[in-house]
Amino acid sequence: MLDTTYNVETPEGIDLRARAAGPVPRILAFAVDVFYRTLILTALGIGLAFAETAGIGIWLVCSFLLEWFYPVFFEVLRGGQTPGKKAFGLMVVNDNLTPISWGASIVRNLLRFADFLPFAYATGVIAMTLGRHFQRLGDLAAGTLVIYRDEDKVPVALPDTTPLPPPRNFKQQDQLALISLLERHEDLSEARQQELANLLEPVTEKRDSAALEYLRSVGSWLLGGRG
Repeated sequence: MLDTTYNVETPEGIDLRARAAGPVPRILAFAVDVFYRTLILTALGIGLAFAETAGIGIWLVCSFLLEWFYPVFFEVLRGGQTPGKKAFGLMVVNDNLTPISWGASIVRNLLRFADFLPFAYATGVIAMTLGRHFQRLGDLAAGTLVIYRDEDKVPVALPDTTPLPPPRNFKQQDQLALISLLERHEDLSEARQQELANLLEPVTEKRDSAALEYLRSVGSWLLGGRG
């Protein structure tokens, strides 16, 4: 099975993951965008039909701007998603998984002419197929990536408690385990949560319900609560 997972480690040591999008959904998304652009140009042509030569000039200018800056506008100002990419749950990001910048978007889209050669974006499709992360030439030059956009997670309802700062000997893995416990508290029984809380007795010096209540307060603090 082909692994399309793309991993990045931030300077803070945090691992970020995304799923690179392959040629098929990208081609379908591109077709949707072409359809929308064609609709706009058709409507514009009908509206300018009575302007004769001036109308043709305006239509050509609009056609140029639409062809080259339609994707740039949506990628930078609409969260990396043109209407076509949004329809297929895709988005463009920098290859460090940060939001795409104006410069990167302009470069990747201006280089579409190279991906088009010799016909029908053959070079771009071949480049995507051969690359592990499905980057066409424009993506490689601009340092960008097309990934699947994960659905926004529904915020978890946290226990009603007073936030407390963690003890000094509370290690990073303990903090991550506590946050996980807090986020899953609705799926676990009270007894099971107390059992897990007792594992941190050497750190908290508390047991059972007292340990659980204390850890809930610490977890609330770690998740941003400050009382």
